[in-house]
Amino acid sequence: MPLYEYELCDGECVVCGGRFTLRRPLTAPALTQCPACQKPVRRVLSGFSTPKLLKPVSVTDAKKAGFTVLKRVSKGEYERQ
Repeated sequence: MPLYEYELCDGECVVCGGRFTLRRPLTAPALTQCPACQKPVRRVLSGFSTPKLLKPVSVTDAKKAGFTVLKRVSKGEYERQ
């Protein structure tokens, strides 16, 4: 389920602080009121996480991790390294 950030359209609130984050399913209807103070809210665009770039895995690293490494010999034929 994605995380959504919301902020109050106007005013302040001591309960929610004026901004809050909720985990909601994609199929859920749009949130229009704060669950704590019942004031109108709008969804805020927020940052997202991306996987960091990793170096390519070497044959020895793959073998150490328990993977079977195959080398192509000819069309449709492979041999274990």
